[in-house]
Amino acid sequence: MAAEDPSVSGVSGRYATALFELARDEKSIDAVKADLEKFEAMLADSTDLKRLVRSPVFSAGEQSKALAAVLDKAGISGVAAKFLAEKLSDKNLDALKTALKSVTGKDVALNVNVDPSIIGGLVVKLGSRMVDSSLRTKLNSIKHAMKEAG
Repeated sequence: MAAEDPSVSGVSGRYATALFELARDEKSIDAVKADLEKFEAMLADSTDLKRLVRSPVFSAGEQSKALAAVLDKAGISGVAAKFLAEKLSDKNLDALKTALKSVTGKDVALNVNVDPSIIGGLVVKLGSRMVDSSLRTKLNSIKHAMKEAG
């Protein structure tokens, strides 16, 4: 019996589906794909950009402002820019806390870190457990599946 691949289901699946549906509704699938690929290439080529998005030295606010400026200069806008630069709303943070409480049976204090290198989605670490619903992982999984099929 094969184990279900967590990177293509659950939260990551819903998150990627939501992005896809939003892009489809706005008739901007190709533009979003191109923008995400452009950002991925920028990350691969720039040590400074990697440092900006991964370093704990910068606050989430500083990272968000700097990333918004980088995306603007690179011509990445619309759905992709919002997807890459926005932090979780209070409503979503509350939903996450509630979900974690249902799993642990305890109130959970969140240490939120905005990490644009995951492209979008969430990576939740709780003790030794980790749930990776990042778009980076989802895209890598799809890329791998396409290579296997080809």
